[in-house]
Amino acid sequence: MQAASSGIGYGLKYQARCISDVKADTDHTSFLAGTLSLKEENEVHLIRLSSSGTELFCEGLFSHPNEIWDLVSCPFDQRIFSTVYSNGETYGAAIWQIPELYGELNSPQLERITSLDTDSGKIKCILWWPSGRHDKLININEENLYLWNLDVSKKIALVQSQDSAGMLHKLSGGAWNPHDVSSVAATCESYLQFWDVRTMKKTMSIECSHVCSVDYHPQKQHMLVTAEHESGIHIWDLRKPKVPIQELPGHTHWYLP
Repeated sequence: MQAASSGIGYGLKYQARCISDVKADTDHTSFLAGTLSLKEENEVHLIRLSSSGTELFCEGLFSHPNEIWDLVSCPFDQRIFSTVYSNGETYGAAIWQIPELYGELNSPQLERITSLDTDSGKIKCILWWPSGRHDKLININEENLYLWNLDVSKKIALVQSQDSAGMLHKLSGGAWNPHDVSSVAATCESYLQFWDVRTMKKTMSIECSHVCSVDYHPQKQHMLVTAEHESGIHIWDLRKPKVPIQELPGHTHWYLP
């Protein structure tokens, strides 16, 4: 797609709800986008910004068997990514690898490295260890948070530990703290809950109003932001977690994770 006066656009054949920057591709500005079609074969697009910065083009197009509800690129290998997917009834999660010859006109099929399925709960998202090469992943479903060990070479992933959100709560997403890799934040209805992944125990909670998404500030270690269905965006300082330090209201519709 060519640049327009208001920016650069890229068109997908089907609707989509997730896009991920490819952090491990240090030579290009690249993204992965996954489609969300119940009746059609879904797709993963590898999108790249041209060297001139004026055009987005498709570097690879790959079939994906189900609706893609979450997609995250591996932080240490640009060919690896995770998806959470649904066939309309059940949810699953998997780790995929893009074939080396993805630049061909007819792209080969994605290689499924391993699954991250669990026995209970609707899977919501996958979190990768924030930076560098590491074998840890987190799988969040509505009921539990799981810490996995991933071995790409052997194509296996094993649950190392887990913890429950509690009988009266449902998890919906989360973020791994890039400044303190022992800490993970998870959105849980009207609360933001924090876990220490070394013990898989809760360490703190912050009351939020219908929180649906959370992310950490990439440079400021104590700062994070939440998006909430009915009260806009809140910015928090974890050293003073009782109230947000800034509120950005004014939207007329829900924020989506």
